Amino acid sequence: MERVRPRVVTDRPASADFVPPAEVLVLGFGNVLLGDDGAGVRLMERLSVELDTGVAQFVYGGTMSFSLLSFVESARAMLIVDAADIHGPPGSFALYEDRAMDEFLSGFRRRTVHEAGLVDLMDIARMLRCVPEQRALLCIQPQRVDWSMTLSEPVENALAAAVKAVRALLRRWGEQP
Repeated sequence: MERVRPRVVTDRPASADFVPPAEVLVLGFGNVLLGDDGAGVRLMERLSVELDTGVAQFVYGGTMSFSLLSFVESARAMLIVDAADIHGPPGSFALYEDRAMDEFLSGFRRRTVHEAGLVDLMDIARMLRCVPEQRALLCIQPQRVDWSMTLSEPVENALAAAVKAVRALLRRWGEQP
C-alpha cells in the first residue's frame, strides 16, 4: 500500500506548507497501530490528498477529544470519520448527518472505541453553542482491530467509495464542485 502524504492543518505557526483553515473541518479518528481502527485516519489522509486545496481543514483526531474543541468552534461544517460497529459486513460504511449523527452517538451502547470522546466533545460544543451548522459522521465497519499498521482488505477497498460519498456530501454542503 502506497502511503499518502496528507495536507493536515494544525495550530502550528505559519510556514511555507501551511494551508489556511477552511470552514469545513474533517476529523479523522482512530489508532493507526490497531489495523482497521485506523480507518478514519487513513480516510482523512486520503481525502486531504484527493480533495481540492482549501476545501477543508484536515485534522488528525487520533483518539483525542477535548483538545479538538478549538477546531470545532471555528467550523461551519464538520465531518468526522471513524471505524465503528454499524452491524454491516467489513468495509461497509454509513453516513449519519445532523440529527442522525447525534442519535447514532447517543445510542444505548458504544459502537466506536472513540465514541465516548466524540459524545463528550459534542456535548461541550452544545454547551458552548458552537456545534457546526452542518455535521456528519462517516463510519466504516472494521474487520479486525488488533496490532497492525495495515487495514484489512475489505476496509482498504472501501476507502474509494467512502471518498465518493464524502464528495457527494461536500457538494450538498456547497463546498466541492
